[in-house]
Amino acid sequence: MDAVFALLQETSARDLTMEAVARRARVGKPTLYKWWPSKAALVLAMFQERLAGQLEAPEARTSEEAFRIRVRLLIQGFNGLFGKVMADLIAEGQSEPEILRDLYQQHMRPRRAGAIADVERAKANGEFRRDTDAELLVDSIVGPIYFRLLLRFAPLTEAYGEALVEQVLRGARASPKRR
Repeated sequence: MDAVFALLQETSARDLTMEAVARRARVGKPTLYKWWPSKAALVLAMFQERLAGQLEAPEARTSEEAFRIRVRLLIQGFNGLFGKVMADLIAEGQSEPEILRDLYQQHMRPRRAGAIADVERAKANGEFRRDTDAELLVDSIVGPIYFRLLLRFAPLTEAYGEALVEQVLRGARASPKRR
């Protein structure tokens, strides 16, 4: 994992080779393949071990505050090695669908489920409108962030994240008389 982590700071996942990892780790390639069936699987394992935990959000008083914290942490992560590796894994997944499946199952799905649970709690406590579609709300916030990460057509800034959350939640907030 140390070798993969170090090499990915110097090169992309696409340009990373099992030979380079083996050389840096001072092991034979067969040792790597014994534990990881492909380079992408090795990168994903390092991603889960070293980078994914950086996005754990602290407790928040409200669901809206939780979203703002999650978005802030995601954007901070996407502007560093975490974002580089995430984009590389998504790119690798275009030719190796099992990478996308594993990335979603191991990393994205649990975080998405937590965000959906936050929306459901907000609906139950009157913070968000009861007719809010939790999955659609989460996708409406997270999707544009991934869009900017992958296409790099505009900067991914904290200000953008704040404006995005504000815009999306504007339609979800319960009006004072509905609470």
